Amino acid sequence: MSVRVSIDSKNLDATRGATLFECAEAMEIRVPTSCHKNGKCRECLVEIDEGAELLSPRSAEEEHLEGDFRLSCRATLTADDGCVRGHTLRRGSIRISEGGVASASVERRFDPAVTRDGERVLLDGVELCRRPGPLHGLAVDVGTTTVVVRLVDLESGSVLALRSFENPQRFGGSDVMARIRYDTDHKGKLLQRTLLGYLSHAIEDFECEAETIYEIVVAGNATMRDLLFGLDVYSIGQMPYQSITEKEVEAGERASTSLSTTAKKLRLPAFPDARVWALPLVRGHVGADTAACLLAIGFPEEAGTVALMDVGTNTELVVGNATQALTASCPAGPAFEGGSIACGMPGLEGAIESVALDADGVKETGVIGGGAPAGICGSGLIELLGELRRTDRMNELGRFVDDSDRFVVDESKNVYLTEADISELAQAKGANVAGLYLVFERHGIDFADLDRFYFAGGFAEHLDLDAARRIGLIPDLPDDRLAQIGNASIEGATVALLSRSAREDLERTLANIEHVELEAESRFFDCFVEGCQFRPVTTTKEVPR
Repeated sequence: MSVRVSIDSKNLDATRGATLFECAEAMEIRVPTSCHKNGKCRECLVEIDEGAELLSPRSAEEEHLEGDFRLSCRATLTADDGCVRGHTLRRGSIRISEGGVASASVERRFDPAVTRDGERVLLDGVELCRRPGPLHGLAVDVGTTTVVVRLVDLESGSVLALRSFENPQRFGGSDVMARIRYDTDHKGKLLQRTLLGYLSHAIEDFECEAETIYEIVVAGNATMRDLLFGLDVYSIGQMPYQSITEKEVEAGERASTSLSTTAKKLRLPAFPDARVWALPLVRGHVGADTAACLLAIGFPEEAGTVALMDVGTNTELVVGNATQALTASCPAGPAFEGGSIACGMPGLEGAIESVALDADGVKETGVIGGGAPAGICGSGLIELLGELRRTDRMNELGRFVDDSDRFVVDESKNVYLTEADISELAQAKGANVAGLYLVFERHGIDFADLDRFYFAGGFAEHLDLDAARRIGLIPDLPDDRLAQIGNASIEGATVALLSRSAREDLERTLANIEHVELEAESRFFDCFVEGCQFRPVTTTKEVPR
């Protein structure tokens, strides 16, 4: 008798008493660990999709875990037959655009903080050490769902390599508010420790000596950024939703919301005194990831009127230019990144990323990696909704016209979309559209007045624009005014890594941005309801009165 164990789509017949870590090792699946399987590092996370009842009860080392998460070194098979199915948080590589800074249309100044004078390695002109060899830096984008790390040559500006992984803090919840509650309720900085462990493994995977990494620049929303640095994030979850760094700036205790520490203090594999610097926040939940996006599009030099919408678990919106702009945070939730969706998943290998329908049903699907589908990611969900509307299988309210409760995308792999899923996506879209309506109205412009609408986010680069316009995810603008810039946050972090002057320009620009509290707007709910409908968004004149 044996139990079929399936991890990351690999299968093994195992016997009672085996741990999931041992099963993963037998299948040559790498599970992050720093403690040699004794439960102390708490990094060997696996999310159980099926068969949790066939595993031993949670151990004392797992008391911090919620939902379906287990430590694979503690979870032991206790049955003689059945199936246990789950996945690690390193399921392949998350697809991220790897274009270097030189690929951007904006002219960049190259003046990194780390330079060389003979054998002297300098940081801001001050000697850091004396040693030969390359000068490396890291650009890091810490997203709620995914983390991306770039290795950069600080002497040439070249991007040398990239690593990405799912944010392991998901055991504390799928959105920022859940993470804030978890960090507040649990002592020991468990979210920080786990993230730093995974980040360390990603850095160690680079083919360079850790001692040659002299600066690390971090972007991320306010919660993710502050958790990485070990700050108390409780105030970000309470009105007026401010990081403690914002409160300290207002009190005159610091000049900027940027953060700085050393690799040694964070126990990261780099030169011990390497600086770990985080970009400043824009305002509130509009964090350092949006600040990085602004650098990526050259916003500090922008004289026209543009909009930037970075779609994710928390969508950020900026409208205006370098001298006057408005910003808002739209609480979209994890639906666009596959969260809270029955067959949803991040943009990993096996995710359906595109869907085409005809009169008979599904005509064609595109799967990342080209293999069998394991689920559907954000770009696939948007395209599927657009196709359901185009073929009149779904009405504007998100209901199937044939009264069915689901639409099957791939019958052989049981991938489908339910009306409950559509409701989750409608609410995520509704929050975004409400932000668009209210911020544009406050700025006194219509969508047609824009010179350019920048659409950023983990799935933006691969999104079908026709589908996005058809369901009202983005304004109904012509293609020549829309720019899909993908993960602009990692691009902006790279700009900051390679340019001290860009950091200074960003600080000056942020002072000209006014924050709009959407929750305080009396018509937010009416705009939200309007935005939940699946129809094109054509003008701010549609804002409910």
